[in-house]
Amino acid sequence: MSALTNLLLLGQQSDLSSERGVSCTGELPEASDPKLVERAIKARNALGAKAMVLGHHYQRDEVIQFADITGDSFKLAQAAAENSSAEYIFFCGVHFMAESADILTSENQKVILPDLAAGCSMADMATANQVNDAWKVFKDLGISDRTIPVTYMNSSAAIKSFTGANGGTICTSSNAERAMRWAFEKGEKIFFLPDQHLGRNTAVLKLGLTLQDCVVWNPWKSNGGLTDAEILSAKVILWRGHCSVHGRFSVENIDEVRKQIPGVNVIAHPECQNDVIKNSDYVGSTEMIIKTVSAAPAGSKWAVGTELNLVKRLAASNPDKTVVFLDKTVCYCSTMNRIDLPHLVWAMESLVDGRLVNQIKVDSTTAHHARVALERMLALP
Repeated sequence: MSALTNLLLLGQQSDLSSERGVSCTGELPEASDPKLVERAIKARNALGAKAMVLGHHYQRDEVIQFADITGDSFKLAQAAAENSSAEYIFFCGVHFMAESADILTSENQKVILPDLAAGCSMADMATANQVNDAWKVFKDLGISDRTIPVTYMNSSAAIKSFTGANGGTICTSSNAERAMRWAFEKGEKIFFLPDQHLGRNTAVLKLGLTLQDCVVWNPWKSNGGLTDAEILSAKVILWRGHCSVHGRFSVENIDEVRKQIPGVNVIAHPECQNDVIKNSDYVGSTEMIIKTVSAAPAGSKWAVGTELNLVKRLAASNPDKTVVFLDKTVCYCSTMNRIDLPHLVWAMESLVDGRLVNQIKVDSTTAHHARVALERMLALP
């Protein structure tokens, strides 16, 4: 979709978007007008069972309250595919998540992203042209036939499609170890996209490789910024991508929270930098973080290194424990927070009025190869 089309669509939403506050301080805007809540309830009831609202864990509470199911990106996409009676899927997340849902759902289901500007900085760090250019280098070096792409779920449909077409698989933060072990059974090298930190942490902390076994491919430099010898000797070639939220946590954050809260448990997402992971007490996916803190004994103390909306919700649901954000200076995920109640209301009311807006549709060729990669992941032992 062109930038002009995006602007035109966003312009249609101006009457609702103007109701939102604007903040550069890291604080969310004021709570939405109660009339929006009433309108959301009315529109949701009017749509009934033919619609399904999916809410990613990182969404703000005003959106989560209308979600039929909450979870991580793949769980939500699977839920949409399993609910074949839902003709319309409102995906409250970001663009790549809605693409995954469209890939997995049936032809008669339509996926809607309430705000087309809700992207993902990590997913945007790897474009199809850049990845194809890297693969050409691997071909010229004679290593492409023994290099297996492993692509994180947080990637565009185009990158998932590249992965499927070249014998690779998708992974989540939960099964990255299994995916990489599978890849090493199929080849000698792994091309890990697009999050370098998840790839590095899994390779070093789970597979027993060394930091020297991993090199970083920089798409903005000739030959990825690497010598041919470095590429040939590497066991894991990591794409130079990262999460703008998780990548900012630091060892200094951990040291500070341990001073402030004696006996605190530090739990971090594997998208964090390697030194943060090595200095944390627990490491795991969003779902693992939720389960671990929820199952912890009363009185326990937790500093959580993941997106702030989730941490605040986790603290509220565990009042018998101390649950704090690992770094108070890090803002909410700005792209995830583009999905707010005004946009959700606009999308639902439009559908009630007979207008389908912001549909996410992946072309058939891209979807085919992306589905192959996803099916390989589902078949992992």
